[in-house]
Amino acid sequence: MTDARDSAPSPSSGSGVSAAAPARARLRGGLDAATLLGLAAAAGVVVVAITAGGSLRAFLDPPSLLIVLGGTLAVTTASFSIPDIGAAWRDAARVLVHQPHDPRAVGRQMMLVAESARRAGPEILRAMLPEVRGEAFLHRCLTLVTEGLPHDEVERMLSGEVEASAAGRLKSASVLRRAAEVAPAMGLIGTLIGLVQMLGSLNDPSAIGPSMALALLTTFYGAVLGNVFLAPLAAKLERNAEEDALIRTLYTIGAVSIARQENPRRLEMQLNTVLPPGRRIQYFDRESPRGA
Repeated sequence: MTDARDSAPSPSSGSGVSAAAPARARLRGGLDAATLLGLAAAAGVVVVAITAGGSLRAFLDPPSLLIVLGGTLAVTTASFSIPDIGAAWRDAARVLVHQPHDPRAVGRQMMLVAESARRAGPEILRAMLPEVRGEAFLHRCLTLVTEGLPHDEVERMLSGEVEASAAGRLKSASVLRRAAEVAPAMGLIGTLIGLVQMLGSLNDPSAIGPSMALALLTTFYGAVLGNVFLAPLAAKLERNAEEDALIRTLYTIGAVSIARQENPRRLEMQLNTVLPPGRRIQYFDRESPRGA
């Protein structure tokens, strides 16, 4: 994808702005390398530690897995609702293929859209819609503007969508947080079950081994599931929710500014009020191409 700066319209281009002016904001990669590498490395360390001192098969116990996995899912479901659980697991899967936008590139993109609308008129936005169809929220923003809705109504609708989306992502993160808390507890319950079984079968040496395996492995499974997988996914989901809310807020600010027919310089100041200090844009001072 091209950088928004590379396709910026020249200030001297007048009304002949191309509909392709608002280049898509760049995505920072495909698969989330940090998440995949982190989870794989943590799991790899555990596997290496197991195989270095014994057999991996010794750490496989179906009853222990049933207690931890089944118990964690059941208790988490009881804490929320079935749709919440389904949405949380879908969002957790999307974390692995998350494609975050660069906030600075999004800011430049909205500056280009605003400049195009100011120079070529609002009709240019309608021609831009096919170019941004892959970015659903931006497409929604420009569609509302092209429909001629009052700017306060556009702001109200888009702000509501931003809040609803962020709330949904944070609820999914809270589901994973709850599961991360429950998994070690289910491991402890399995340990207690195994100890009770072991103490009740001291006169039968053949039953002591399976009871000890249940007692120890459930704690192991619960700790690994909660701390190695669920907690990191919940943290990453919260981070992605914050980043997505920032991107949607930038789009909203740009759409409302265009609907108000404000000067793009004012839009630049508004965008910089929500951009992190290190990601702020200086479109007119440095980034705008020099015209005649």
